[in-house]
Amino acid sequence: MKRILLIVSGGIAAYKALELVRLATKSGLAVTAVLTEAGKQFVTPLSLQALTGTKIYQDLFSLTDESEMGHIELSRAADLVVVAPATANILAKMAGGLADDLASTLLLATDKPVLVAPAMNVRMWQHQATQANIATLQKRGILLVQPDEGPMACGEFGPGRLAEPQAILTAIQAALNHGPLKGKHAIVTSGPTHEPIDPVRYLANRSSGKQGHAIAAALAAQGARVTLISGPVNLPAPFGLELVKVETTREMYDAVQAALPADIAICAAAVADWHVEAAAQKLKKDGSGTPPALNLSENPDILASISKPGPQRPRLVIGFAAETEKLQEHATAKRARKGCDWIVANNVGETSIMGGDENEVLLITQTGVETWPRQSKTVLAQKLVEKIVALRLWN
Repeated sequence: MKRILLIVSGGIAAYKALELVRLATKSGLAVTAVLTEAGKQFVTPLSLQALTGTKIYQDLFSLTDESEMGHIELSRAADLVVVAPATANILAKMAGGLADDLASTLLLATDKPVLVAPAMNVRMWQHQATQANIATLQKRGILLVQPDEGPMACGEFGPGRLAEPQAILTAIQAALNHGPLKGKHAIVTSGPTHEPIDPVRYLANRSSGKQGHAIAAALAAQGARVTLISGPVNLPAPFGLELVKVETTREMYDAVQAALPADIAICAAAVADWHVEAAAQKLKKDGSGTPPALNLSENPDILASISKPGPQRPRLVIGFAAETEKLQEHATAKRARKGCDWIVANNVGETSIMGGDENEVLLITQTGVETWPRQSKTVLAQKLVEKIVALRLWN
């Protein structure tokens, strides 16, 4: 069993540490918690103790604790040290090498990897001092879970919110690099592609990339080395994987080919089937009432190319089918036509699916069809990866 030492520092986001502990223990991790003086203003030692099932450490100068387990031993007994939430204050202490309480002393004394999940006011996060401290810590090898952007308890909006507990857990699992897919390489495509019409316009679709990014994160959490090839999206890259950014379908095709060989390939991107012979200058109306002709050419087929038999074909290739009618019929035909192993089919005629936070799909395999009810894209991704693990293809 892998062990993490969780340091909970002060800040309103400390309440999320309780959910993080619950998720971590549920996933099979052993958690020992350290609570700072400021952290006790937001969560109680009793709450943490109930969830971890172990004693909560708080005081650097507790003679009992020092006789039972000195701070040196405590700092090195875990496989990973996690600071969540990590306030501007504790990040500054870490960068400056200060050790004036139990948490900062443990962080200075540990010889294990350290992962921080910052949480603070947007101005504090964007301050030059905080950004300089983050840069210093990353140069030293400290792992960082980027904060989310959104409304804050102080009433302001912007980056600085603590990442969601599930995202932090994914980062923890990736940092521990354990799981049934350890040593396996997975390629995931995600998001839309943009096909230029002229220097300012392009053809695109409503894909947000949320499903593909969630799948990439779920694979990394199971120990896989993941190459995420993403079209233009407004999403942070999941922790612990390689991100390749592309714009067009042809760029995505080239990136997929360059990423091979792989054990798993999941083509979740909503790629354009056609590209335009883009104009060199912005197209303008000429007053004739006749729109300019768009000369379309077929894009390379990423899913079909990666599914072809050969030495570089992944053991498992999964495609996505975005349909507006005859979902099972069209998706089944696509699986046969492309030569992939599985197809995840969804009805994008319902506008809340493409670009939304939830998905409802059919999973079509060689053996039949499964109906997966509406659920969050994160949960669906985890379910898909669990099914991949259950195949035991690499045992």
